[in-house]
Amino acid sequence: MAGEQLQVLNALDVAKTQWYHFTAIIIAGMGFFTDAYDLFCISLVTKLLGRVYYHVEGSANPGSLPPNVSAAVNGVAFCGTLAGQLFFGWLGDKMGRKRVYGMTLMLMCLCSVASGLSFGKQPKAIMATLCFFRFWLGFGIGGDYPLSATIMSEYANKKTRGAFIAAVFAMQGFGILAGGMFAIIVSATFDAKFNAPAYMMPETARYTALVAKDAKRAAADMSKVLKADIVAEQQKVEKIAEKPVNAFGLFSKEFLSRHGLHLLGTTSTWFLLDIAFYSQNLFQKDIFSAIGWIPPAKTMNAIQEVYSIARAQTLIALCSTVPGYWFTVALIDKMGRFAIQLLGFSMMTIFMFALAIPYNHWTHKDNRIAFVAMYSLTFFFANFGPNATTFVVPAEIFPARLRSTCHGISAASGKLGAIVGAFGFLYLAQNQDQAKADAGYPAGIGVRNSLIVLGVVNFLGMAFTFLVPESKGKSLEEMSGENEDSNEAEA
Repeated sequence: MAGEQLQVLNALDVAKTQWYHFTAIIIAGMGFFTDAYDLFCISLVTKLLGRVYYHVEGSANPGSLPPNVSAAVNGVAFCGTLAGQLFFGWLGDKMGRKRVYGMTLMLMCLCSVASGLSFGKQPKAIMATLCFFRFWLGFGIGGDYPLSATIMSEYANKKTRGAFIAAVFAMQGFGILAGGMFAIIVSATFDAKFNAPAYMMPETARYTALVAKDAKRAAADMSKVLKADIVAEQQKVEKIAEKPVNAFGLFSKEFLSRHGLHLLGTTSTWFLLDIAFYSQNLFQKDIFSAIGWIPPAKTMNAIQEVYSIARAQTLIALCSTVPGYWFTVALIDKMGRFAIQLLGFSMMTIFMFALAIPYNHWTHKDNRIAFVAMYSLTFFFANFGPNATTFVVPAEIFPARLRSTCHGISAASGKLGAIVGAFGFLYLAQNQDQAKADAGYPAGIGVRNSLIVLGVVNFLGMAFTFLVPESKGKSLEEMSGENEDSNEAEA
């Protein structure tokens, strides 16, 4: 039985949608906009880097990054992201969400600029410098995952919390779209030319009251935010904090018993999702080239190739990726997290097998558009599905004192999957005939078999979804058991 709730937390749970909700979405979401732009624009830049720094004079084919360099440039940011998710997730539970979130934004800004200013006399030195800054860029990006999700979940009301957290994550779609559009504008311009007020967001009330145990500060902060009088309940906060159920740590038997399967569910589904999602995003240019939708590289100059790839990726983002995010925002608090995640993984599995099994059929010129349309639907159901829900759920189901840490662990598991996808698919998708593989790469299993592997990965994600609880319509304290257990002990 749920017992009496702290007034400051109840006020947040039942608050009507107000301007501060949208302000919080923008503040937390702009970090994700930057994340997506930084992480996904590199797939466009790598083509240009190969042309500029690794062109072999006299070769009929344009230059391309060697396998080890390509893997490093694509994957090093994910390594940093994994580390950042774990470190900043833990730090957010120790120092507070607001302060640590500011640190991650500063790090991202500095390293974004530094990445563009990578220097060196030789190509290897330039690539090494770029990888160094991209690692630390990824480190900052990693911190944004647990902190933006936790901040939004702790500010949102109970009724529309899922939509608000999903809206923060949906800014990723705009970041992907902005990266493609900017590349189109810059490449088209070069080809033609040369043959806000600050908003002071206080610390979240759940951290201040339940973790820092400062009821007075929590009440004062939320009185300003909600424009309502909230009474500080210091005695109740101290009473809740004294209960054994609100004292167990991450590595305790109590946590394993209460939340072990939940953490396994959030980490496994995010891991499996990111193998498929990042493989599809980072190497869609190679898949489109393989089926002939993008002309062969040797028929275009460097600027034309970047333009063609950017146009294709932006079209996919505009027609499927971005709409998928906002379908989730609109329906997550109606359908629930579980249903959307299960639907997304199921449809991704179906479409992957539908593309892979009759793969030779899709490579014929008359069938290419149908292939692209079906391939784009996998992006739609990734975002109207597990790519959004794996971000939302870990911010809702764990105790306040461990929420940011557990979200960081879940997100880091996802980035481990992204690393597997970025490094693995790069080699797996190579032609089975060594003579037809890209220069410097060993023979792979081919695009068809790679798509089958991704279909199996999506199926496993669907299976592990059954470990994740539904949080629709419940308060954070109901999901974590903090409020219920403390009051049961009183009774």
